Amino acid sequence: MTSRHGFASHAAVGALAFAAGLGGTWLLRTGTSPAPTEHIHEQATTHGEYVWIKRPPGDSVRAYVAYPEKRDKAPAIIVIHENQGLTAWEPTVADKLAGQGYVAAAVDLPSAMFGLYPADSGRAYIGRLTPDGVTTSLDAVYGYLNGLGAVKKDAIGVIGFCWGGGQTFRYATNNPKLRAAVVCYGPAPDSLSLQRINAKVLGVYGEADARINSQLPMVVEQMKRYGKSFEPDSYPGTGHGFLKPGRRGNDTDQPEKAWKKILDFFGDNLK
Repeated sequence: MTSRHGFASHAAVGALAFAAGLGGTWLLRTGTSPAPTEHIHEQATTHGEYVWIKRPPGDSVRAYVAYPEKRDKAPAIIVIHENQGLTAWEPTVADKLAGQGYVAAAVDLPSAMFGLYPADSGRAYIGRLTPDGVTTSLDAVYGYLNGLGAVKKDAIGVIGFCWGGGQTFRYATNNPKLRAAVVCYGPAPDSLSLQRINAKVLGVYGEADARINSQLPMVVEQMKRYGKSFEPDSYPGTGHGFLKPGRRGNDTDQPEKAWKKILDFFGDNLK
């Protein structure tokens, strides 16, 4: 089954935006098949919905939130996209995590500044985001999740991919309340900031990804020096971004092995 909770409200918002002359930025449709330029997830879980989360500046950031089917409160996980903005793939990650018992929020970081935007423009919008702005959005999502009645208070982690992996590592330096962070093939932040990390950190890396992996020995040494928990894993026969379909190594058994490690890690540190 699919769910469109929240879609009608955003269609109304989009209509108002067009009426105000902003049609170039807001792209929505009401048909039954997805347009290639929009960020609408077609395979949502029964309890999946798109929401706009208020930020302190007075604007909002968009996120797809997936809920598990369980009677008790659940831990939560923030999902951070690659450098193309929120695509159709990240909500499937949120659904996957919800299927494992987590409330998961796939955040659309450019939306805080640009609203809904063409899918092929995400990379350009990412380049206009600031570190402080990203942190403000992630703090807002963290606060939103922590305030939900379905979420176990303060049991929140984060996972990010590529650019989002780097933002995950950086956000762990800025939010001391995070319990767990999974960095998927993302660069580490400034070495001095690593000492601010309280969360346990798992690193997931493709074997053929020297641009990222060449940093790892230094990062391991620094995290150890600061007494921080960091467990990097490399997966044979894979390249950068291998957890996403179409990337090198995604058609092997390595993504399944990586996901098992990720889910075990979250289970140990959030549940």
